[in-house]
Amino acid sequence: MGYVRLVDVTKKFGEVTAVNKLNLELNEGECFSMLGPSGCGKTTTLRMVAGFEDLDDGEIYVGDKIMSSKAKGYYLPPEKRNFGMVFQAFAIWPHMSVFENVAFPLRLKRLSSQEIEKRTKEALVHTNLWDDAKKSPVDLSGGGKQRVALARAMAINPGVLLLDEPLSSLDPHLREEMRFEIKDLQKAYGFTVIYVTHDQAEAMALSDRILVMKLGIVQQIDTPLKVYNEPANRFVFSFIGLSNFIQAHVTERGIKVGESGDITFKYLPDVSLGGQRDLVLASRPSEINFVSQGGVPGHVKRKAFLGEIVDYAIDVSGTEVRVQKGRRAAGLNPGDDCQLDFLHPHWYAEND
Repeated sequence: MGYVRLVDVTKKFGEVTAVNKLNLELNEGECFSMLGPSGCGKTTTLRMVAGFEDLDDGEIYVGDKIMSSKAKGYYLPPEKRNFGMVFQAFAIWPHMSVFENVAFPLRLKRLSSQEIEKRTKEALVHTNLWDDAKKSPVDLSGGGKQRVALARAMAINPGVLLLDEPLSSLDPHLREEMRFEIKDLQKAYGFTVIYVTHDQAEAMALSDRILVMKLGIVQQIDTPLKVYNEPANRFVFSFIGLSNFIQAHVTERGIKVGESGDITFKYLPDVSLGGQRDLVLASRPSEINFVSQGGVPGHVKRKAFLGEIVDYAIDVSGTEVRVQKGRRAAGLNPGDDCQLDFLHPHWYAEND
């Protein structure tokens, strides 16, 4: 049985169902990310776990303790759930020192001064803020302010740490730095973490498992590697990483893509597609090679140097296909004709 359990959790706003019968189990000490586009229900789910939103149906448990149950008419207020929470807005109190920002929630719990000192110092040391304890948080960088918010959430020794887009307001360099700091802290403390984001890189870097949502409905729950390599459907494929989709047609002799001849692919359409002849070939830009013959014909429209990779836009019968190769690979130039070899295509029904 999972440590955090959501059973048939449903939330509606008027006629709109934001979360629809969500069933979920998280293991103790797991870092679990909820990923999806804006409006998919991930933040609403986190707010129900936190207690900021009541349920329209279902139940939420942590361990053997019930947090919310619509059927039983039970609701535990947020302040009694012992959750640490960090949100997009840092919510730092500028009139308090860094130390007092972290200590303040502990004072509200009426802990002893010795316990407050111990927990606050420990949290500040683990977030590399002890040398800044007497400073005003106004004097810290964006990453420093975010560490204050993390330290404050950690100091209460939460059963679950809830993070809602905590890095979205930081610049790219700080975001990358902070995502690894969060993971290190999670390992050090053994927190169960629920992390909400629309940033795929954050979810991949931090998570033991990822939930991908669309319109309040779970699309896939799995490890980052499986979500990327074995997407459950076309939506998951399109949402995780860069993706290409090209019309294809099954013939008696192979598969025709664009204006290509009949090609035999190593990875053929799944039998579950029911023998459909009009399909969609899905491919990652990094899983396409340029070949001299036997590939799908195309025309180079654009070439962009992006540091470690070169990004190509290839016109394939009116469809733009992204191809990415290492910067040292011999490449083509805009205006060149080319042929593409799709190394690991995924296949979907045309109307998926």
